[in-house]
Amino acid sequence: MASSVLTLAVVVITKNEAKNILECLQSVNWADEVIVVDAQSTDGTAELAKTHTTDVFVRPWPGFGPQKNFGFEQVSSDWILILDADERVSEELRTEILEHLHRSSTKSVAFRLPRKNYFYGQWVRWGGAYPDYQIRLLQRGRGRYNDVTVHENLMIDGHVGTLLQPLEHYTEREIHDHFGKFNLYTTLAASEKSKSQKTVAWYHLVCNPFVIFFKTYIIKKGYRDGTRGVIFAVFASMYTFVKYTKLLESQIADESK
Repeated sequence: MASSVLTLAVVVITKNEAKNILECLQSVNWADEVIVVDAQSTDGTAELAKTHTTDVFVRPWPGFGPQKNFGFEQVSSDWILILDADERVSEELRTEILEHLHRSSTKSVAFRLPRKNYFYGQWVRWGGAYPDYQIRLLQRGRGRYNDVTVHENLMIDGHVGTLLQPLEHYTEREIHDHFGKFNLYTTLAASEKSKSQKTVAWYHLVCNPFVIFFKTYIIKKGYRDGTRGVIFAVFASMYTFVKYTKLLESQIADESK
């Protein structure tokens, strides 16, 4: 494929992301196509996105993987960059992406990117939060997401390379943001876990959260991020506890039927 005809599309899936979507789209206004797939937002996300995109598709929420795959199917460009609404592409990452796309000799059909997670306004580097590699750049037709309920995986047909410049992820900015995502993701995680685990024991509720906190804060050096490192480790531990509690709750409900 000649470098002079390579094109890039950006695919973003959204649900009530009015406070994030414009900054996200402005960071990729250099792309050939920008496709937003909106899950029937009620805060005006789709209307805002229409001013900065090639196409906006509004459809019911089928799950993370299927929604992103639908976005892939709307693309006509050679390469696809997948973003979340709270992510940004820096000038340095933009330059690196374009350099790789215009190397006709590259053997990679996809690239993983490091990701810098900004937690309450500050980059959290330790505790396993960085480099947080994500496969986000791929040739059209060389990958699809599986249908796992949460933490879906992008399945790539071919070699995956690695970029150096990080994607910027402005995750929870306020405690309110964290609890909104926390409730949704623990519910989805419990549902996914129920497919492989049928019983919740006391040690799942006591030991597993403690192990997660110890790994995050001590082994992965989360303490080096100061106060945010403590918060990050506690939420990781709470995530595990609430996931298993919700799984237990659903099992009790099933037994009572």
